[in-house]
Amino acid sequence: MKRRAVIVGGVRTPFARAFAELLKLDAVDLGVRAVAGLLERTGVSPGVVDAVIWGGVILPAAVPNVGREIALEIGMHHADALTVSRACASSLVAATLAASAVERGEHEVVIAGGGDSTSNAEVPLPRKLMQTVAPVAMNRKAGPADWLGALARLAPFTDVLPRRPRIAERSTGQLMGEAGEEMARRNGIGREEQDAFALRSHERAAAAMASGRLAEELVPVTTPEGRTVSADTIVRGDTSLEQLARLRPVFARGGTVTAGNSSALTDGAAALLITSEDKARALGLTPRAAFRSWHYCGVDPADQLLVGPAISMPAALHRAGLSLEQVDLVDMHEAFAAQVLAVLKLLASEPFARRRLGQERAPGRIPPERLNVHGGSIALGHPFAATGARMVLTMANELHLTGKKTALLGLCAAGGLGAAAVLERVG
Repeated sequence: MKRRAVIVGGVRTPFARAFAELLKLDAVDLGVRAVAGLLERTGVSPGVVDAVIWGGVILPAAVPNVGREIALEIGMHHADALTVSRACASSLVAATLAASAVERGEHEVVIAGGGDSTSNAEVPLPRKLMQTVAPVAMNRKAGPADWLGALARLAPFTDVLPRRPRIAERSTGQLMGEAGEEMARRNGIGREEQDAFALRSHERAAAAMASGRLAEELVPVTTPEGRTVSADTIVRGDTSLEQLARLRPVFARGGTVTAGNSSALTDGAAALLITSEDKARALGLTPRAAFRSWHYCGVDPADQLLVGPAISMPAALHRAGLSLEQVDLVDMHEAFAAQVLAVLKLLASEPFARRRLGQERAPGRIPPERLNVHGGSIALGHPFAATGARMVLTMANELHLTGKKTALLGLCAAGGLGAAAVLERVG
């Protein structure tokens, strides 16, 4: 049997709505809190960690290699470190890269994860301002006349004011929420169905919080103001279909995508400890799960931007030698209820299977009782680069605690990307 990488532990910070409880903590701060909590929870010395592989989407301009900054703040000066970015799938990529490195014998102990502080996203200066002012600012011989000339070229000044950031595709200009609306329209997903899905996400997340299941994942975070945040703050277990139905569409007049059936802008981080099986035993740690397979794909952003999981999930199953019916648990990233429901519909569509998967039979339907058993991004929140690691953590714990054998993960990501992985219980 080949050398196998195993997931032996994981933690995450609480997830909080942007510009709220975690406002004063940037991406590095959140990552440090998660990694320090992971080391404390597992009892692993920083000195045995060979590498940190970190996912980031909103990368700070001054420190784009967030993984290295985290390692340095923890005191792991010896550890290799890199930061990867694949939009919402970034920390799943970090985890599978870590597993690959362990299985190739490059490393024995790797911390993989990701996180983002949407609250601290940098607002870029308009290009016109930079292209006009920078040459003068960089010229040591520039005088008042040069600056006056630059100011004259900037007129009209409405073109140089900072603009509100937009989560839009560079290739198409389409907003992410507009892509959700398109998937709802093209796949016949109604508003009521989306709201019902969102309600279930909140109810299941609230139940997991009440049972203590989510508490097993979390490490408390103390903010610079001295406030301790110890639980997710977005989950609304007391919401209802009536409350959700009153919310207005956000992205299209007469549309179906609302703030209630979409994931919120979120701050947070998640970290996993991945080792070889031999090293896990040497450290006295119990393996929880391992990657059986994974798959990443791209689709045309102009043609259902968020459809990637409907392609990656069957491919990951094929690589694992499993059918959808054989999988015990399925965890899908809930960017929008419309997107998840559309992917579920396409997975059960034989025309889609023939056209996009090259298969005569559709992968099949996913029973609701196996899907997102502890809620998902709509209820928990979605720090872009933390979600993949959060899903791996939740499913690894679920397999370990329940004795179930396999879990299938699926994520959509900006740029027309899809990602999927199959986890299997170890032991």
